[in-house]
Amino acid sequence: MGAAGLVAGGSGAARAAGGAVVLGEGELDFTPRLVDGKPQLQIDDRSGGTTVTREPSTVVLHAVQESLQTTLSPVANALGTTDLDTWQLNGWEAADIFAPEPGWKGTEAGGDTEVTLAGFDGPGDFGMATYTREMDSSDIPAEAHLGSTEAAPRSFTLTGGQERMLPTWLFTAEGVYRLTFTVTIGGATDTETLAVVVGDDVDPADVLPGDGSTPTSSAPPTSQPPTPPAAHVIGEGHVDMAARPVDGDLEFQFKEGTETKYEWYEPGKVVLHVRPAARRKIPEEYEFLGTVGDEVWWLPLQQKAGLLWPGWNTQEYAKDEVGGRISFRLDSVQGPGNVAMFHTNAMAIPVVSLNSGDGLPDAHTISPGTHSHFNWAFTAEGVYRTTFTVSATLADGTKVSDTETFAWVVGDDVDPGTVTPGTGDEPTATPTTTPSATPSATPTPSASASVSPTAPDSASPSASDSVNSSGGQGGSGASGGDSGGSNAPSGTLASTGAQVAVLAAVAAAAVLAGGGAVFLVRRRSATP
Repeated sequence: MGAAGLVAGGSGAARAAGGAVVLGEGELDFTPRLVDGKPQLQIDDRSGGTTVTREPSTVVLHAVQESLQTTLSPVANALGTTDLDTWQLNGWEAADIFAPEPGWKGTEAGGDTEVTLAGFDGPGDFGMATYTREMDSSDIPAEAHLGSTEAAPRSFTLTGGQERMLPTWLFTAEGVYRLTFTVTIGGATDTETLAVVVGDDVDPADVLPGDGSTPTSSAPPTSQPPTPPAAHVIGEGHVDMAARPVDGDLEFQFKEGTETKYEWYEPGKVVLHVRPAARRKIPEEYEFLGTVGDEVWWLPLQQKAGLLWPGWNTQEYAKDEVGGRISFRLDSVQGPGNVAMFHTNAMAIPVVSLNSGDGLPDAHTISPGTHSHFNWAFTAEGVYRTTFTVSATLADGTKVSDTETFAWVVGDDVDPGTVTPGTGDEPTATPTTTPSATPSATPTPSASASVSPTAPDSASPSASDSVNSSGGQGGSGASGGDSGGSNAPSGTLASTGAQVAVLAAVAAAAVLAGGGAVFLVRRRSATP
């Protein structure tokens, strides 16, 4: 998988332990230029609003976990890499995430520059290629520039008139990479090594820049085992917020796992962790979350590796056991920002079911025997406490309900293992009210299919709010249920994903998940 024959090296400035600048988002250009008549590869860093010139040997580039995206088949084919999901900088989803945007600038060299991948070290493959939407629509193959595989080229020519070349940088595994570039201008050369941290397995602040090595940290000896956390922390995978009959009453509980392997938990003993990889930009048409382009922590209705996938579950109740629908009412939110739950209809219009930014309580109702998923968004990092009242009228007329408060930790400012579950008592800011740009009264049931191509033990996507009670724990559609307690009927589109309306909904969902799903439909069709 690695690049045979490549040896890591570098001739840049001294590599000191510490003091490296971590570049985790914003524009930067790798710029070959003549300095005192000699070629030198430098980085023009514009991530802070002004341009700062840096040596590659003093920088650690961070391909954040949010940059994990669908690999387009033409790019994989051109670079000789996998077509599974990879970490990509400048990929097709770049406009929706906070990540570095590394380009190449040729206008400072006084002529053409030959750029060579002279050294490589890393846990997976690296590649750099250009593949635009225009190339896709015209069936033009991707153009490979550099790569560590045997199939990929080792060099490319950066023309002297190239103001900003913006290829996709691709990495196939998490960890620390060392990329050694040699630039040649008029026969003279400069060689520099760039450290790249991919994903969130390694803290980039702990990595030596340049051609250094990752320090090995060891925990100090201790005579006592660490105290286990007070809460059960769930940071990834499937968990349902469920209404469950217990001793003739209704209890609100969490069901973690799949249809065949799961555990039940009391909400007051659980902390849900929305990991940093959920951070993205607010897209247009979603102004009820805040200003377009601002950050938000987004859990998509589609299952995404490494992220929490919260759903709703009333499958413990048969349809003839409940008169009407089961209500999940959001009574209050304590936290540093707003919380919203929503999906998009077949016309790609967001339908908001719960939103603390425009006032509470908000009620979301679901038919018994249902399993469904929605998008969740949090507008700031920190600890949130959400209080829900779950209620229903049983078939014999008995009214049952349960009120529970549970904690969420959003981002990485707080260690979820240190958070007290349930109500807690830490100080939090009052959320800022965000006027809703979308009507929330009696939304029309829609084909907001939740596509889960890789989830094990998953059911087929559903376009209605109701999944057959024997269906799997994964992949169900967003509920067509109403916000505010309306008894709107469920949608009835088939769950094959082939109908035009469902494709439109998947396209809308793709905006939320970063846009990759739409291209997946076309570009992976020829891949076994």
